[in-house]
Formats: sequence, structure tokens, C-alpha cells
Amino acid sequence: MAETTTSSPAGEISGNVLFYSRPEPLSVQMHGKLGVKRLDGPFGFAAAGHAVPLTVGEFQLAAVTGPIIFVGDEKLPIAVMGLNSGENMFVTPAGVFEPGVYVPAYIRRYPFVYANDTTSEQMVLCIDRDAPFIVEGGELPFFDEKGEPSEYTRTCVEFCNNFEGERQRTESFVNLLKSLDLFELKTASFTPSQPDGTALEPQKIADYFGISETRLLALPADKLVELRDNGALAQIYAHLLSLVGWDRLIALAVARQPQAANG
Repeated sequence: MAETTTSSPAGEISGNVLFYSRPEPLSVQMHGKLGVKRLDGPFGFAAAGHAVPLTVGEFQLAAVTGPIIFVGDEKLPIAVMGLNSGENMFVTPAGVFEPGVYVPAYIRRYPFVYANDTTSEQMVLCIDRDAPFIVEGGELPFFDEKGEPSEYTRTCVEFCNNFEGERQRTESFVNLLKSLDLFELKTASFTPSQPDGTALEPQKIADYFGISETRLLALPADKLVELRDNGALAQIYAHLLSLVGWDRLIALAVARQPQAANG
């Protein structure tokens, strides 16, 4: 199990994680006087996240916002939140999400994250020291006057532990889909039109992995029953239904183009 604090700040953290520019193992020695200050717009950091990791338990909630796709050799589930790299279409300039948009747990756990300590070969709890709302004397301190993790920190640790459990469950879900050979390469495209309505050449937006409905329906009946009973089938269809979200993202992008030109 990952550690909540470290006895020494000397450990080295490996890996690159979206949004986290300077992760440090949380310790009373380094962060005893620090805490989080409350902001009216706490999600400004997520404005750069057009593709955010998602856990399988979030599929049905995230499907109403935009496409859920799978990327890379690991087939990592991703919530697509923008068409352009580094641009989340649902975060306002005020640092809040548009009403009705599902905010992935990956974003909600920030600035906390578990990371690999190359010295101890263990998972340790870290904070992103560059998070703008981490300050000395913040309203939500990381440690109490006795040097023990505060109630706020303990709540965040529980959230991160639950997230880690969901991440492992997501790996099992993806491995199941791989074993059934359900993934196929898909393309999202957009056909623009001229003012008179004449269609132009289609433009490719993204290549990604998705679940093949044809392969799914071709599975033996007992496999479909197994997917139904273990809950995977509902998540599969949440992914398939989410893909209509490409049209929503495209419509938003087209609607915002005149605003950008006038701005």
C-alpha cells in the first residue's frame, strides 16, 4: 500500500503525469506549513487537458459529455474534452467547468497523486508543488499542529486509494476486452461545408481504438452473458454511445469560430 508521508524528501519520483509538473512526496518536513487555499475557479489547471484518463466506473457518467476512446498499446481509456491539443473545451476562463459537464476523478484528485519512488520501489503519495492553490497557511492544511495528516489530507488519501482501486479495475476491464479481441482502429472525421452548403473534403480529427460492435455481437452467447453479469457490457455500450459526442465537440468548435474571429 502507498505511503501517506515520507520520512525524508530524498526519494526520486519517476514518470510523467498529466497536469503534475513538480510532484513531491508529501511530508511534514517539507510541507508542514502548507495547505490549499479555496478558489472560485479551482479547475484552471485542467484547461490544458483535452484528453483526460478515465476509469471504467466513470463511463456512464462521462458518456454524456463527450467521446470515450482508448489510446496506445495499453488501450488507456480517455475522456475526450477538446479537439485541439492542450485545449479543454469545457473549462471556462474563470477556471470552472461548464454546467452539466462530468469532471473526471483524475482531475478531481489534483493536486494529489500516487507515484513510483525509485529509491524505495514503493508507491508514495505526492502533491504537485507547482499547483497555484498550494500556499503557506492555506485554509485546508496538509498537517495539523501535531504534525499528523489533517482531516482534509486523510479525505484526499481515501479518494486517491479509491481511484487506485478503480484504475486497477480498469486495467482488468481493458485486458478482458483485449482477450476477446474487441478493439479496432477507428477514425473521427468532420466534413466542413461552404456557406452555400456545398460539402468540402472530409477532415480527419483523430485515430483511436474503440470497441467493435460487429465483433461484440459475434461473440458466443455464453461470453455475452458473462459480460452482462460482470457489468462489462453496460460499460461497453456506454463507450459506444459516447462516440456520438464527436458531433457535439465539432458543433461546439464550429460555433466558437465566429466568436474567436470577433474576439
